[in-house]
Amino acid sequence: MKAVVLLLLLIPMTIFSQNSELSMFDNLVDKKWKAEGTWENGTIFKQEIEINYSLDRMIVLTNSKGFIDKEQIKFGLRNHGIRMFDKKSDSVKFWEFDIFGELTEGVVLSIEKNIIYQYAYGNSFLTEMWEYVNDSTYNFKIGSYENGVWKKLYLTTQFIEITADGN
Repeated sequence: MKAVVLLLLLIPMTIFSQNSELSMFDNLVDKKWKAEGTWENGTIFKQEIEINYSLDRMIVLTNSKGFIDKEQIKFGLRNHGIRMFDKKSDSVKFWEFDIFGELTEGVVLSIEKNIIYQYAYGNSFLTEMWEYVNDSTYNFKIGSYENGVWKKLYLTTQFIEITADGN
């Protein structure tokens, strides 16, 4: 009887510990998010992201809509993304595949409720931050971030949860 009780207590702890590396995404999952803003160079930023767990919460999948042409006229499915805990590097990694045939990959960190993506992009090393405001709002920044300080910002906007009524 003691063995059964011990087993029943250990199973939930084992399941939780296997998925805790991705718990930073819990508030984003099973929701749709929308952001609009202007890049530093004056071009428009518009994105809608749907985020879900898959493979029994072992990965996070994202589907992003955005501009799918250089003229920024056509809006449609632009990216598919994957976030996964990589056991070899003991870190959360991400991969973003876009409609232009490009792949962006890097690491994902969390500080409190903020989610930070870091990656090489062209000749630059960029940081994207989802800065937690509340359960339905994140400040979103892309730029050069060093030692906890933004050296240069290319985009500052907010991601807002899209509710059932479309707002």
